[in-house]
Amino acid sequence: MPGRDPGGIIVTILLGIAGAVVGGYIGQALGWYGPSDGAGFFVSFLGAVLLLWIYRMIVARRTV
Repeated sequence: MPGRDPGGIIVTILLGIAGAVVGGYIGQALGWYGPSDGAGFFVSFLGAVLLLWIYRMIVARRTV
């Protein structure tokens, strides 16, 4: 996600990885692909972006 991130590079990387894992897990739970299939890149990408967006919204509320 473009723009300044309040957590720095390490937090951004960790949140991106966690979001990709959660997105992949949700995609498998919904039956979009099986456990032996690779997690869909698009769903993993959306999970990472969504988690980073939620993090930014929470941190932005605290600083205001």
